[in-house]
Amino acid sequence: MILLSFDTEEFDGPREHGVEYSLEEGIKVSVEGTNRILDVLKTNNVRSTFFCTANFAENAPETMQRIIREGHEIACHGVDHFEPKETDFVKSKEIIENLTGLTVTGYRQPRMFPTIESEIKKAGYRYNSSINPAFIPGRYMNLKTPRTWFMKDGVMQIPSSVTPKFRFPLFWLSLHNLPEGIYHRMVRRVLNHDGYFVTYFHPWEFYELKEHPEFKMPYIIKKNSGKDMVMRLDNLIKMLKDKNHKFITYNEFVNIQTKTNP
Repeated sequence: MILLSFDTEEFDGPREHGVEYSLEEGIKVSVEGTNRILDVLKTNNVRSTFFCTANFAENAPETMQRIIREGHEIACHGVDHFEPKETDFVKSKEIIENLTGLTVTGYRQPRMFPTIESEIKKAGYRYNSSINPAFIPGRYMNLKTPRTWFMKDGVMQIPSSVTPKFRFPLFWLSLHNLPEGIYHRMVRRVLNHDGYFVTYFHPWEFYELKEHPEFKMPYIIKKNSGKDMVMRLDNLIKMLKDKNHKFITYNEFVNIQTKTNP
């Protein structure tokens, strides 16, 4: 089973590097990237989960409708990606449900910051995917956290996939910077070991970041961005489909695990 997801947020990368950048500009970048992602998913006939900020949902209604129309799951990713708050658990759910008319069951905290599980449960979520249990100094140093899904305070935790033993992360930066063959091999190893694979990307990765030095984005992020990343995502999906792996949404994964492990 493949749990492919996209943190669909307003692009705020320049702000992290001291560059003034408006919400309007950030939405424009992410809309372009999201549509490129949706084109790849549609071509390959696969579904995924889009973790959306309330900012994006409010300012990109046509793109939100396309995500829904093409059969993907909508989940929450806070309100303002640059300044996440504890109240975002409830507020983002209210905003996105009001805008879409859907019931949202999943949450992911911006930048994978810690969450308060009791509050996640109170807000009405079934699952939380805010953990990268990798061996990376900083906020991703989670060596004591389980690698695979587990329950906490009544909420299913769905960590991003890392390799067994050494916990090498297989998230977005890895596909940007590793040779594709090596990345694919590690993904297959995780699938053989865990039986499923969880990863995530961002719309702005599919924008031509290399053409905008004024963003002051680090090389490891700009590398293989834009159309190169479109091709890498397409190649990854095709490789997994050739191996007969099924793409499912996160909510579907929760349903499967709940039935299998009541």
